[in-house]
Amino acid sequence: MNLKGKKVLVVGLGKTGEALCRFLLARQAWVEVSESKPAEQMAEKIRHWSQKGVKVEAGGHRRDSFLQADLIVPSPGVPRIPELGDALSHGVEVLSEIELAFRYLRGKIIGITGSNGKSTTATLTHQILLRGGKKAFLAGNIGPPLIGFVDTSEEDHTYVTELSSFQLEFVHSFRVFIAVFLNMTPDHLDWHKSFNDYFAAKKRLFTLQTQKETAILNRDDPLVWSMREEISSRIYGFSRNGHVSKGCFIDKKWIVCSDKRKERFMSIDDIPLPGVHNQENVMASLCVGHLLGIPVPVMKTAVKEFKGLEHRLEKVATLEGVAFYNDSKATNVGATLKSILSFDQKIILILGGRDKGGEFETLKESIALRVKKIILLGEAKEKISRALQNVVPMHSVSSMREAVESSFAAASYGDVVLLAPACTSFDMFANFEERGRIFKQEVIALKEKIMQRDAS
Repeated sequence: MNLKGKKVLVVGLGKTGEALCRFLLARQAWVEVSESKPAEQMAEKIRHWSQKGVKVEAGGHRRDSFLQADLIVPSPGVPRIPELGDALSHGVEVLSEIELAFRYLRGKIIGITGSNGKSTTATLTHQILLRGGKKAFLAGNIGPPLIGFVDTSEEDHTYVTELSSFQLEFVHSFRVFIAVFLNMTPDHLDWHKSFNDYFAAKKRLFTLQTQKETAILNRDDPLVWSMREEISSRIYGFSRNGHVSKGCFIDKKWIVCSDKRKERFMSIDDIPLPGVHNQENVMASLCVGHLLGIPVPVMKTAVKEFKGLEHRLEKVATLEGVAFYNDSKATNVGATLKSILSFDQKIILILGGRDKGGEFETLKESIALRVKKIILLGEAKEKISRALQNVVPMHSVSSMREAVESSFAAASYGDVVLLAPACTSFDMFANFEERGRIFKQEVIALKEKIMQRDAS
């Protein structure tokens, strides 16, 4: 693909947008950026890229810029802006950043997608490959943009890439050596037109594979497993609930790999991460490691030493017998459900934020079984309250401090306070990371307050 002299419009000037600018300038393209943020918020970036010959339009998107481009590359998460739709209807080529990277990149790509667990699985897979001596790199949503690896890529490199539906929306020839589909639950319905559109974007990772590549599918997710009839790649599965002919499954507390023969890999008691969903994430990672020839003892050590990621069922502290867990990354209903099911103790659950089109009613059964009280925070609290009325007591608050203190007041010795919001953070926080950090700060502040009280 020759980019020299082409007019390329990059939509968004975040991490991916800047990596795209560097890549495109190196290939002598004419680069323009369209950014919705006001120019005053982007002053330093605009100055930097203007000096390099990039034209930056900030404060909104101009239709003419989209229609006059030879190629448009939107950053992940750029909403369905009308200008992009106009460009597509006028025949302007639109490519995802990962599609552009694929056309130049050397080495193997491991693509990991699903509604939940992508970051944990990608990070663990990367650790397994590194420990096994592979020249492995973490890319995509959890790491640097894939496009940034092009110039240093080699044939013996492996890129473990977390892939969202946004990134897969505009791929055409993007093909990965191993594709992993963890699960499928409603998410991002504020971005995609429908659940079917969301699923269709995810499926592109697999339908573009050939018989030379491998797909690893969740045998316990009916929608994911049904894809095996539609794709050409070799199929491996993973399951907590039954045997698979090729892949990983749990048999009497042992993770077993079935391929040419059956082999015990490790006990589920050796997995340091809480929650049955993390058993699925571990099996998917082990399956990738097995396919790439990593010895079982090496993989087992990598799993046992894996500490998990911040804001994913992260234990913060225990105050007077009440354990506080930060699962701020649970930004959809499916993730919150798995979070709730990770505990046998009674839960004080902090829910709320900006709604993504979630069906909160699907939480009723698990909440009735395991949750003592719900603390509601953020824009979606009224919708959540209506959806879950008469299930358990609920209490609305206006700040994270109030949420933490109210949760602690409602808890008894042995209970869990769980931040698993089932919503995005953008109503009150910059991102889920900031929301999680503030939750942890408030828990520590409460701990100090208790210590001062006890000392007096």
